[in-house]
Amino acid sequence: MGKRRAWSILGNSQRLDGGAMFGNAPRALWHNWVQPDERNRIPLACRALLIEDGDRRILFETGVGAFFPPQLRDRFGIQEERHVLLDNLRKAGFSHEDIDCVVLSHLHFDHAGGLLNAYEPEEPMRLLFPNATFVLSREAWQRAKHPHARDRASFIPELPLLLEESGRLEVVKGHRSDTLGADYKLWLSEGHTPGLMLTEIPGEEGPVVFAADLIPGRAWVHLPITMGYDRYPEQLVDEKTDLLTRLVEQGGRLFFTHDHEVALGRIARNDKGRFVTEETSKELVGALL
Repeated sequence: MGKRRAWSILGNSQRLDGGAMFGNAPRALWHNWVQPDERNRIPLACRALLIEDGDRRILFETGVGAFFPPQLRDRFGIQEERHVLLDNLRKAGFSHEDIDCVVLSHLHFDHAGGLLNAYEPEEPMRLLFPNATFVLSREAWQRAKHPHARDRASFIPELPLLLEESGRLEVVKGHRSDTLGADYKLWLSEGHTPGLMLTEIPGEEGPVVFAADLIPGRAWVHLPITMGYDRYPEQLVDEKTDLLTRLVEQGGRLFFTHDHEVALGRIARNDKGRFVTEETSKELVGALL
C-alpha cells in the first residue's frame, strides 16, 4: 500500500437553523456544543478532503460552492460570494483542473454545489473539474434525478444533466469503484438520504472514513443526535452505531465535512461506554494517512 497525503479544503461556509441541524434535541442541550447567532443559526463548514494517491488527486465532495443567486444565498445561509473551494485549492497548490476524481457521497447542494462555477447574472451554470471522473452511488443518482417532495429543494435541478453530458460519470452499483480502485471501500447508508455513499480510505494509522451527513461533525457522534433533514432518523442511529463500533475496533478516524472547528478525529469510547472523538485535527496539510 502506497503512502497517501491528505489536505482538508474548506469551501463556502454556511449558517443554518440549529433546531433543524439537531432534530429533536432541545436547544438547552445543543447550545452547549455550538453557539447560535441572533437568527438561531449555527456555523457550519463545507469541507472537502483531497487525497494525493501516487499520481492521482482525488477530491471527496466540493461543498456548497457559490452558484446560488444573492436571494437564495441569504436564504440558505451561505456566507461568501466567491468560490472559496477554488481559492483554498490554489492555496494548497492545486487547481480544479488538477483533480482526477471527485467522489460525491450524494448530490445535495451543500455537498455538490462546488462542482459549479460561481453565480454570474445571465450566465448559465457550468461544470468545473474538466479532467475529473465523478463517482457516486446508483441510489443517490436516482434520488437526484427523481427527488421526493420532502427533499426536492436539496438538489440542483440542472446538475444531473451536466454530469451526464460530461461523459465522465461513474455510477457505482456495489462496494467498489472502477475509478477509485479496490483499496477504497464503499458503504451505503439510507438514514439521511437514499444511497449516501461513505468511503473508507486506508491509512497506516487506521482507516479514515468520509461519512458525509451520516456524522457531519463531532456533536453528531453522540448516538441519539440526528438532523431534521434526515430521512429515517432511527435507521440513521443504527447505521451510525455500526460504523462507530467498527471504527473503534479498527482504531479508525472520521473526516467531518460540516464541523466548523475540526476536520479529523479518532473514534473511541469513554469510561461510560459512549462514543467520543479524540486526537482531533483542525486541518490537514499534506498529512500522511
